[in-house]
Amino acid sequence: MGLSEIDRNLLERCLQRKPRAWEDFVDRFMGLIVHVANHTARARSVRLTPADRDDLCAEVFLTALKNDFAVLRAFRGKSSLATYLTVVARRVVVKELLARMATSRLAEGNGVHSAQGVPDPHPTVEQQLADQEEVQRLLSSLQGAEADIVRMYHLEGKSYQEISSAVGVPENSIGPVLSRARSKMRHFGVDSAAR
Repeated sequence: MGLSEIDRNLLERCLQRKPRAWEDFVDRFMGLIVHVANHTARARSVRLTPADRDDLCAEVFLTALKNDFAVLRAFRGKSSLATYLTVVARRVVVKELLARMATSRLAEGNGVHSAQGVPDPHPTVEQQLADQEEVQRLLSSLQGAEADIVRMYHLEGKSYQEISSAVGVPENSIGPVLSRARSKMRHFGVDSAAR
């Protein structure tokens, strides 16, 4: 099924920046984007709060707006607009979920905590970048499969099962390897901070 007349008209109005076009676009596709966010999170066993869902939907719509509607301009009309937006939304949501998972794992592993001593669920972009740089630096204290496992878990957001397949290590060994690696990284971090 190709592009419907209603969607073609809506798309043209958005690209020409007609009054109320963007609001109509958001109204028409908000339900679809919410569904994609919920379904994608559920498929990855991620529980979304209403605020998380709102953030993910906003990120999808911001992606559509970015660079003068580049994503919408790239649409060739070979499918329905809803199908195209589903694919775009899924990519954005997966990317955001992986980034959040990596960040929360970094926070747990590196002891990034809020003032109350609880892991900070929403670290700033600067904190996320600092965490990633810190993990990259600490990774230099590890070698071989150990480094690969830590990188895949903390930076790429891969599951134990995915890591097990990629590295050829039994799935039930991943946790102990991560634990030993974190211990080594902590000692390396303390030693290098003392220098």
